[in-house]
Amino acid sequence: MFNYTCLNPISQIGLDEFGDNYKVVEDMDVADAVLVRSTQMHDMDMGDIKAIARAGAGVNNIPLDDCAEKGIVVFNTPGANANGVKELVIAGMLLAARDLVGGLEWVKEEAENPDIKKLTEKKKKAFAGGELAGKKLGIIGLGAIGVRVANAALKLHMEVYGYDPYLSVNAAWNLSRSAKHISDVNEIFKECDYITIHVPAMDSTKGMIGEEQIAMMKKNAVVLNMARDVLVDEEAMVKALAEGKVSRYVSDFPNTTTAGKPGVILFPHLGASTSEAEDNCAVMAVQQLKDYLENGNIKNSVNYPNCDMGVCETAARICILHKNIKGTIGKYTAILGDLGINIDNMANKAKGEYAYSVIDTDSEVTKEAVSKILEIEEIIRVNVIK
Repeated sequence: MFNYTCLNPISQIGLDEFGDNYKVVEDMDVADAVLVRSTQMHDMDMGDIKAIARAGAGVNNIPLDDCAEKGIVVFNTPGANANGVKELVIAGMLLAARDLVGGLEWVKEEAENPDIKKLTEKKKKAFAGGELAGKKLGIIGLGAIGVRVANAALKLHMEVYGYDPYLSVNAAWNLSRSAKHISDVNEIFKECDYITIHVPAMDSTKGMIGEEQIAMMKKNAVVLNMARDVLVDEEAMVKALAEGKVSRYVSDFPNTTTAGKPGVILFPHLGASTSEAEDNCAVMAVQQLKDYLENGNIKNSVNYPNCDMGVCETAARICILHKNIKGTIGKYTAILGDLGINIDNMANKAKGEYAYSVIDTDSEVTKEAVSKILEIEEIIRVNVIK
């Protein structure tokens, strides 16, 4: 029996994936795993949890380094909310291209005017805009969302430029051949009418669109940000809007810098707020937790390497989270050998400073073996699956 706790409301469709061998608890101190969406976890006592699953892509609310140091595997659910975000990007471009918001507000203001029908023909020119077809769209980040945006924009007859120096094989397969994959991100800033960013928030990406990049842009460019507000220097963006350099800034992250400013279109963090996206994220998060707790397999972790050994078909499986330091593998395999525990199959993967080993044995893994392995300085945590 495993215990789990939810720090935010999680779709019941996802929770139903747990089954009878899992029990929900309120107290994190007795939980094996945690499901979370937006709750800030940086100041929380993690207790003895083994894993955290974020039902969504962003993990800024989770202390990843601290979790890695404690042997807590953190999962996210990339791609599960991609379609919802893609649709919001398309909606944002349409709102920026045509002054639909202004038009709606005018109709609301004139709702009681008996001459509204006649006035409409006179006033509609004030809300005229342009079409997306034929415009150049630059996409920074060709992950699950960026690829979907690219393919959808091509169907709207836009010319698509994509930039991603770490383009995955899977993304490359899914990206339409009609999209132009470029190697210099500055080409997007210089050439595109619409620019949308889809990269994770990291030290290297914060302020990725700032004063220097805005200066390269075409006059009246439109910038969309459905990823994270910190990716854009929003003070520089508001200034560019006021000066007429940028036409619109569309963002999913309201704050005091941008809210109410001319030329800014803000959504109240609606990117993944569809019932379908919430269900998809919850199902993926739960399935990843179960596979880790029951089989020791890691998929879509942000602080430990992915590792899949399938279902254990031997006497036992020992899972070892440790520092990625030369010679560590030899130390714990020697202990197993000295205790007469034969290794039937093994996988070891590394990610930065941390590594993960899954070892299938043809005999029981004793408490003595676990204790001796934990005495190794580089070892962080040992989990045994029988």
